[in-house]
Amino acid sequence: MQQKTLVIGASLNENRYSNRAIKKLKASKIDVVAIGLKKGIVANVTIDTEKIAYENIDTVTLYLNPKRQEEYYNYIMSLNPKRVIFNPGTENVNFVKLLKENHIESEFACTLVLLETNQY
Repeated sequence: MQQKTLVIGASLNENRYSNRAIKKLKASKIDVVAIGLKKGIVANVTIDTEKIAYENIDTVTLYLNPKRQEEYYNYIMSLNPKRVIFNPGTENVNFVKLLKENHIESEFACTLVLLETNQY
């Protein structure tokens, strides 16, 4: 099974870190799917606006503040990813606790830095 990452909080704005992450993930030959507020395409990745039941999600990387994450708790857990990355500004100890209870790893890290340093 190929590693697949779901970017939540994806943006069409090239100045946003979620946009950069999609491009860097693709450049690193990682399969990417994305959810954002606006439909569009970044680096040949379609940004969906609905919670799709993607299969084989290894990693979810978050670009939503903790309050906005709440509506995604059950959705993310239903995907049963191996881990969830909380990028800077998205740290959420309440969600980390829920993930741990569901045997899903989490880390406070920057996806871009992890990719750049070969720690992804």
